[in-house]
Amino acid sequence: MSGYKLVWFVPREALDVTRGAVFDAGAGVVGDYTRCSWYTEGTGTFLGGEGTSPSVGRPGREERVAELRVEVVVPEARLDAVVAALRSAHPYEEPAFDVIPLA
Repeated sequence: MSGYKLVWFVPREALDVTRGAVFDAGAGVVGDYTRCSWYTEGTGTFLGGEGTSPSVGRPGREERVAELRVEVVVPEARLDAVVAALRSAHPYEEPAFDVIPLA
């Protein structure tokens, strides 16, 4: 399969919303299986600068947030639509995500 792995970081309460958005846009298909993903728990950190509006915490203060790291596969032809869906569904002002080419 040529395509990409999309990895994003999200608070638990937004897991289903973000997964649903990327699945609806074409991610998470492996053979005859759909809605395929993997996730694990971790801690995200950030410090919002002046003029930011974080959904958690306050600007100018380092925050630590319980988050999930979520991974899905994305076919090359659906990458732009899937990333747009993730950005639209994600609760963060600046969502962190990685797009990794698959060999």
